Amino acid sequence: MTNSTPPAQAGSAAFFVQAAISFAVSSIAVAAGVIYLPVSAWVRAFLALGLLYVITSTFTLAKCVRDRQESHAVTSRVDQARLDKLLAEHDPYATPSL
Repeated sequence: MTNSTPPAQAGSAAFFVQAAISFAVSSIAVAAGVIYLPVSAWVRAFLALGLLYVITSTFTLAKCVRDRQESHAVTSRVDQARLDKLLAEHDPYATPSL
């Protein structure tokens, strides 16, 4: 049996709710700013498309960062399991064979 601890939680439910509300409020505020901006419809459409592009790029970047962290965590756990197995099988009192 290994003594390694399970990975820590990334955040609480309250943190998730706060992040979701913050994202919604900021997106709505910028969208309202684009809608009420005193410019032509073409400029508003361009800014709205820019806003959507930023939002989708943010989700993509967050997914890539999460995938990289999960990959690193799995690699670390495999390495730790190998080390634990080697240490468990090692007998310091065994005579070396030549």
